[in-house]
Amino acid sequence: MGAGQRARVIAALVTLGAAVGLCLITPPVATATSPPSADRPRDAVTHGSSGTGRPVVATGPASAAPTWDPSATAATLSALAGAGRGSPDLPPFRSAVRRVTAADLPHSYRSGCPVRPADLRLVELTYYGFDGAAHTGRLVVNADVVGSVRRVFQKAYASRFPVRRMRPVDDYRGSDTASMAADNTSAFNCRRVTGGTSWSRHSYGRAIDINPVRNPYVSGDTVLPAAGRAYLDRNDVRPGMLTRHRTITKAFLAEGWSWGGDYRSLKDYQHLDRAG
Repeated sequence: MGAGQRARVIAALVTLGAAVGLCLITPPVATATSPPSADRPRDAVTHGSSGTGRPVVATGPASAAPTWDPSATAATLSALAGAGRGSPDLPPFRSAVRRVTAADLPHSYRSGCPVRPADLRLVELTYYGFDGAAHTGRLVVNADVVGSVRRVFQKAYASRFPVRRMRPVDDYRGSDTASMAADNTSAFNCRRVTGGTSWSRHSYGRAIDINPVRNPYVSGDTVLPAAGRAYLDRNDVRPGMLTRHRTITKAFLAEGWSWGGDYRSLKDYQHLDRAG
């Protein structure tokens, strides 16, 4: 073989070796196949050690064979696969309690109420929202049920029972009608029982209405709030509806509360109360 032929063979071998090397170090392109979930908040994607989401190629001396880091690629693929699904973990449940005054209850408290503001407490607690995220809600309740309320809602949060919103009825100028229409979970409101003249247990801070739209008050043809008609079929159990099998309902009953879904003459599915 002449010198020219040897040069051409060597050049061909070098070209072939380079092509094989590229095949060995080029990983497949990863694509995320899981669609985002509407029920969980999106998490930030954690990329490989390069910070780009691409495989990390070693940059050694020119004479060293090129290598790639499979662990970086695995981390990238794992992150991409999880994108949009949200973390299964929730922040820890938290609650705090403080005293209230009449100034804190401009619409829900009035002269003649069966309790004093000093008998009430504002409880701030974590609840699970319909968006799959943790939120902080506020309930004004009697001081003697604070411990019970905290325990029940901690269990509700752990079971991911969704609550639309949780605000004192003062945010709705003391209007039970407006609060129910907003699907608001609330407790204290110095008012009479619906359709009666005696004080409601809400007037004592010992009653809570939960997700009123999904758990309406039903008496004959009367449904409150009106949007609750879409939830009259209690066998069609949907998120946020109270049934005897729900963790939150069982927790209330275990704490000595009564549920309006057990009433015989009417049904008040949103309502839970405890005698003082």
